[in-house]
Amino acid sequence: MEPQNEKLLTDILLRLEAMLPPPPEAFDWSRPAYRWVRRRVLGTDLGSLEPVTHVASIDLDQLLHIDRQKKLLLQNTEAFVKGLPANNVLLTGARGTGKSSLIRGCLARFYADGLRLIEVDKEDLRDLSSITAAIAGRPERFIVYCDDLSFELAEGGYKALKAALDGSIAAGGDNLLIYATSNRRHLMPEPAGDNLDSTLDDNGDLHPGEVLEEKLSLAERFGLWLSFYPFTQNEYLAVVRSVLEDLGVDFARGAERLPEEVRLEALQFAIERGGRSARVATHFAKMLAARLALEAQQG
Repeated sequence: MEPQNEKLLTDILLRLEAMLPPPPEAFDWSRPAYRWVRRRVLGTDLGSLEPVTHVASIDLDQLLHIDRQKKLLLQNTEAFVKGLPANNVLLTGARGTGKSSLIRGCLARFYADGLRLIEVDKEDLRDLSSITAAIAGRPERFIVYCDDLSFELAEGGYKALKAALDGSIAAGGDNLLIYATSNRRHLMPEPAGDNLDSTLDDNGDLHPGEVLEEKLSLAERFGLWLSFYPFTQNEYLAVVRSVLEDLGVDFARGAERLPEEVRLEALQFAIERGGRSARVATHFAKMLAARLALEAQQG
């Protein structure tokens, strides 16, 4: 082979190698989190695990006013990493109340015990069997994490997730659970027409029609449901004060109550954002802390 052709072939092989996942013996299983990524290679869609370079660290003690949800999820996760019976978990409810942060906080708490997180987009849930095969035989314990889970009618991934929650995923081992968050309690849209086939039995109990029953069945397959609710005004202001304290704002340190002008501004901020939540409180606290720091620098 001529040198120039040999070099061209070598370049092509190197490019192909870069596109393919590393062999199992070369994969870095020490990372705390991974992402399932699909890429098109030579006309074929290939999915593979890719380590997440930077994982945001979450301090569970800083997640306020979700004590019951925190306790139940920690208990379930601890049981899982210890090889005890544990449930797949669905976290539903108001936006910004700490659902995703709570899952990442579990990773931080139990990473040293072998817990790992695999983030999967809902479109890629059809690859659950491939993910199971990729981690088969590993000593670590894996949580497949899907954020903002919901399905439209006839959308792919629904049947794969339903089969996994029914137990078929267990064929690959007992080292995997599914944790999902959603703003929609039943994961699929529920048009009023779906209720037309509902019936009442002789005792007056409501029995949903087949279409509605099918839509409700997916959420019911999660063994543990955790519901999150919008914050009260006092809870919202308490989170604002806590975040300001963590950011080093002097008037928040050790204080039980924010200055009146800050309270009013924080409440106005929540109204403009359409609701009170930990996320909104954090965004306001960061904005205020930055503004105060700039004012101090300017004299």
